[in-house]
Amino acid sequence: MSKVWLVTGSGSGLGRAIAEAALEEGNRVVATARDTEQLNILAERYGALLRVARLDVTDEEQAEAAVNAAVEGFGRLDVLVNNAGYGDFRPFEEMPSTEFRKLIETCLFGVVNLTRAAIPVMRKQRQGHILQISSIGGRIGFPGNAAYSAAKWGVGGFTEAVALEVAPFGVRMTALEPGGMRTNWGKRASYSMHPIMPEYENSVGALVSQLAGLWGNETGDPARVAAVILRLADAEVLPPHLILGIHPAGAALSG
Repeated sequence: MSKVWLVTGSGSGLGRAIAEAALEEGNRVVATARDTEQLNILAERYGALLRVARLDVTDEEQAEAAVNAAVEGFGRLDVLVNNAGYGDFRPFEEMPSTEFRKLIETCLFGVVNLTRAAIPVMRKQRQGHILQISSIGGRIGFPGNAAYSAAKWGVGGFTEAVALEVAPFGVRMTALEPGGMRTNWGKRASYSMHPIMPEYENSVGALVSQLAGLWGNETGDPARVAAVILRLADAEVLPPHLILGIHPAGAALSG
């Protein structure tokens, strides 16, 4: 049966793979991105199955508008995938509070904003799935990723608690924790990496050097993860957390 999906961060990476997989199965999708030009190809290919919405997940009004786009365009919202986010490699001491807060606003409060907007719709329907894309970094801390881990651990706790609240009226929630995937997440996360203080070379510096050869060669395939997510959207029961993929030591970061 065709469902209505809303996928945040659909312009590239895992979000794009999820949107395409859902559309290929005949589902209707609201695909979102801050730059909607990234979605032009999907719009041309899938026509009436697709709605495009500009979305900065840190903006509560835009979050509500994206959910409304699903309801107004397709009559309901069955599956919300909170995928939008980014990483930022640097020692905590060297990360300005404004940048720390910015990452938390996107990776944690973005999830909160979309979930808050979607639950009333799903409650009235007495049905829905909310799938939060967390990370193995939401289960294990890595040097240079304090803000990212704080956000993703927050996503896990938030999801586990709210899942218990909404289960009685048929809404299923889970935090998915994938490892490294070929989404260009790592290169973007380390793009602005500047020379770090010598004291952090043996921790943050060592991990960055170790991972440099991994980016672009991660074991995780976004298309395979997207296929799993499609199956989860039909599940009657979901665990509060679900690890996806293989996580070799030191290489288990995701986007």
